[in-house]
Amino acid sequence: MFFSFSLSANQPKRKFSPPSFESSLSLRKTRQPNQIALATAEEHKLPATPVFLTTELEEKGRGPRLITNNLATLLLQVQRRKEESPTQSSQMAKPKKKVAYISVPSQIINSLSSSSIQSLLVSPKKSAPSSSSKNFTSLLVALSSLKRCPKFWFLALFLVGLLGFLGSGLDLHPLIPFSPFPCAISAQTQLSSTSDQRSRSMLAGVAPSSSSDETPSVLSQDGDGELWKQPDGLGYRPCLRFSDEYRKGTEAIVNNRRKYLIVVVSGGVNQQRNQIVDAVVIARILGAALVVPILQVNVVWGDESEFSDIFDLEHFKKVLADDVRIVSSLPSTHIMTRPVEEKRTPLHVSPQWIRSRYLKRLNREGVLLLRGLDSRLSKDLPSDLQKLRCKVAFHALRFAPRILELGNILTKRIKIKGPYLALHLRLEKDVWVRTGCLPGLSPVYDEIVNKERKQRPELLTARSNMSYHDRKLAGLCPLNALEVTRLLKALGATKSTRIYWAGGDPLAGKEALLPLTSEFRHFYSKEDLALPGELQPFANKASSLAALDYIVSEKSDVFMPSHGGNMGHAIQGSRAYAGHKKYITPNKRQMLPYFLNSSIPEAEFNRIIKDLHRESLGQPELRSSKAGRDVTKYPVPECMCNDSGRT
Repeated sequence: MFFSFSLSANQPKRKFSPPSFESSLSLRKTRQPNQIALATAEEHKLPATPVFLTTELEEKGRGPRLITNNLATLLLQVQRRKEESPTQSSQMAKPKKKVAYISVPSQIINSLSSSSIQSLLVSPKKSAPSSSSKNFTSLLVALSSLKRCPKFWFLALFLVGLLGFLGSGLDLHPLIPFSPFPCAISAQTQLSSTSDQRSRSMLAGVAPSSSSDETPSVLSQDGDGELWKQPDGLGYRPCLRFSDEYRKGTEAIVNNRRKYLIVVVSGGVNQQRNQIVDAVVIARILGAALVVPILQVNVVWGDESEFSDIFDLEHFKKVLADDVRIVSSLPSTHIMTRPVEEKRTPLHVSPQWIRSRYLKRLNREGVLLLRGLDSRLSKDLPSDLQKLRCKVAFHALRFAPRILELGNILTKRIKIKGPYLALHLRLEKDVWVRTGCLPGLSPVYDEIVNKERKQRPELLTARSNMSYHDRKLAGLCPLNALEVTRLLKALGATKSTRIYWAGGDPLAGKEALLPLTSEFRHFYSKEDLALPGELQPFANKASSLAALDYIVSEKSDVFMPSHGGNMGHAIQGSRAYAGHKKYITPNKRQMLPYFLNSSIPEAEFNRIIKDLHRESLGQPELRSSKAGRDVTKYPVPECMCNDSGRT
């Protein structure tokens, strides 16, 4: 918006008291500035040299209209009148009133104080001509000549606007409570195409290119640069090359219409992921079609989500179309069939055991129902089946569109100011009960845990013959908030390090997090990053909320769990498959004795802790180097290739 001043010129001079700012200043919207200016002069009975503020808007919404006379010309006329003699003014005939207009941006008017505008209304006192007055006149003449150069004014306005924009951008809070790139929130089609492209490139053995939400962050300038240093991936990249024998058997399997496998998976979302991976492999072993897995209602959280509520079902079917046929439900020919049900499959069974146990009955009945697949299938499978595991875990199991979209938005909000570390904290009440450990907050909370453990001894998963102190030294207990804080500081984290923490509500609530929140001022959860109402669609959906934690954690620059678990293992494998992004595995067994020794100077303590973790930062590790390792946690060498020859 532009404001235009109207000033009557060549008027006989009168003695008068300057009018007040309120009586002399009038803000109007008009299409006829000359009439309004005269009418306002009569209405307020202002002196012969009034100044008005009017807003000039053209018709039909064409915006502000610039008046040809500019401020330099008007001030030049005023200056010349000052230099005229009083006698010349008294002898002048009554001239025809002339009103000149100038246009001034509203930003300039708003920036003026009332005293500054009042000074414009008061006639300047006469003074003898001086060299400074002549210089000022010359300056005005030069400014007046610039009105014929519109490029100058356009450049000036552009520079002012640019400086204002940059000034506002530099003062942004480190955590913007809304999406900093409103236009960058990709639509579902964009998300789908990006993920499909990444999947195709990985399956072809080509490392995927970085997308907009995976652009490497600028390293922090606050002294924690060492923390963000990534491990050497030794040239490993995703590489799923199935054998000719595997591909030849695909046609008969995907065209089979007689055998169907139904599976019921349980636990949290990351435990369900593991079971779904094994379900696909078992279907391939049996040559059966897989009915979309049934998610058992979680008795702890009461989550009744179905497969399509958490995962992208169509993407799941599409990616596995050349491996296993996925159907949404049993066909009408098999609905009345009584399935062969197996409730208690032994641990770590081989493909040969599965065929000998189920294949004959499946061919006869047509439907097989399996429950409780957690860790039932052996970790040591033929190479093609290991590759199929990776294909399911890293390509087929993509989160549902609305979960994926919000997870990407939360990631952008924390990453806008630079790199961040994701921390998976295991401080929930049930974790302390199951591990046989104590939170160390106070005797009150220790008693709560001990009481719960006595009432439900079946929950204890740790060695029952070990004391809490022995479990702690053996590295079987989760790190509490104080221990996590000391570990992060020793590894290079500073007060300005941005941390995203994932996990359930800790025992004792915010009190349990005090060591972390007091040390790191940028300490956020999904609740901190989300706008009001964004998490409402996922209320009472523990699996969906855990999926959001997974997305933000997986996309972090550094990830560290406080204790082992399904989420930590899944993210470790995903980050390895993505190029061995930094993953810190706390060396609890070796570092805890130093934590208990308070006499060690801080500098020496930090050096010791760094040395203990030099080989625990996510470097490539061969799955075959240790028996029983899961390929979805250690994808080298079955699912990743190294053409450079580096080891």
